Amino acid sequence: MSSATPTPTATSRSSRLPGWLTGFGAQVIAGLIIGLILGLVARQMDSDWLAGALTWVGGTYVKLLKLLIPPLIFTAVVTSVANLRKLAGAAALAISTLVWFAITALASVIVGILVALVVRPGVGSTVDPAQASDPSTMGSWMGFINSVIPANFLGLGASLSDGEVSVSFNVLQILALSLAIGVAAVKAGKAAEPFLGFAESLLSVIQVVLWWIIRLAPIGTAALIGKAVSTYGWEALGQLGQFVLAMYIGLAIVAFVIYPLVLKFNGISVTGFFRRVWPVANLGFFTRSSMGVMPVNQRTVENSMGVPREYASFVMPLAATSKMDGCASVYPAVAAIFVAQFYGVDLGFTHYLLIIMVSVLGSAATAGTTGATVMLTLTLSTLGLPLAGVGLLLATEPIIDMGRTAVNVIGQALVASVVAKRNNILDQNVWDHGLQANSAATPIRVNS
Repeated sequence: MSSATPTPTATSRSSRLPGWLTGFGAQVIAGLIIGLILGLVARQMDSDWLAGALTWVGGTYVKLLKLLIPPLIFTAVVTSVANLRKLAGAAALAISTLVWFAITALASVIVGILVALVVRPGVGSTVDPAQASDPSTMGSWMGFINSVIPANFLGLGASLSDGEVSVSFNVLQILALSLAIGVAAVKAGKAAEPFLGFAESLLSVIQVVLWWIIRLAPIGTAALIGKAVSTYGWEALGQLGQFVLAMYIGLAIVAFVIYPLVLKFNGISVTGFFRRVWPVANLGFFTRSSMGVMPVNQRTVENSMGVPREYASFVMPLAATSKMDGCASVYPAVAAIFVAQFYGVDLGFTHYLLIIMVSVLGSAATAGTTGATVMLTLTLSTLGLPLAGVGLLLATEPIIDMGRTAVNVIGQALVASVVAKRNNILDQNVWDHGLQANSAATPIRVNS
């Protein structure tokens, strides 16, 4: 006896909501709207408990995103070094990757400088000079060099404050150590195969757990946006409106003018690229974590763009830690010129060359800490500008960091695609048929 499976009626099919209304992106946008409302309510009612709840939920989500970053970087880089040997011309690929890192960073910082000179965000700003304060973390060239040297096996650190122990990690140290161990494992040959197999298996598990955390992005987004609105309101943003405007103009030019020109120059479809990378850019925008969305970005370039896994597993972890056109190029350029204009310091051609040099050569410094503060202080100290100017911009940090991270994520996928295309390893068949693989609802998979 058999029973026929009922087919959906036209009515039931038509009653279903379209995918764009029920998908992950829609959930994140809903979280953004709810967060704005909750933040405004907390600020208008001066509700300490609501503001405290938003702070706790947002802080917890950020902690969860950071939780797996050390083992994620370690396993991803170790396995990527081992996989890279399977590709012909691995050294040429690595060099080409660094060259395109520098090319796009150079174009981005020039855009930032030009936009800041046109918009002049620091001229006539109404921000209170009393808000100026020295940052708690500062960047220096010697400090950057020292930060690369691992202090312990995983670059972990701990500090005691008010009876609480907080654990931190240095991404650059983890990256340097992982590269060294990956190379050593390759040199060890057959004896290291069990270790490499374990690292690849652990990476698969970590990526799945990280995806579970990313699925909480709608809740995290609501809390983080709500906290920003309840803490700063719109008054501070109004005082720094010109700076926010300059930042987003610069970021938009990089994302929608510079990147398309690079794609066109290398024979890659601009529309096709953005259709594939847009969901990841949205995720980066709301989570504000390049490392947190790295597994999704890697899956996108592999399954939707046709970048070979052996190369993608090398370039994406490296890019997520050191390829940040938003944080390390546009932001320090606009922010440094804002500080100079605010304090009435005239900048000459040599100063602009220094901004370009710091952005192109020192962008990896942003990996040492969360956010772009280190990169900005490195730029200000190189130019001899007041470091206290960093405090003037803190009110805009949550808002502009979303745009910066989105541009970071797009640029990381861009370099992977361009280098693969130029070296004739981009799988055109995957590009032609892999767009559906970029669904945000699809779990992360690492193919063996």
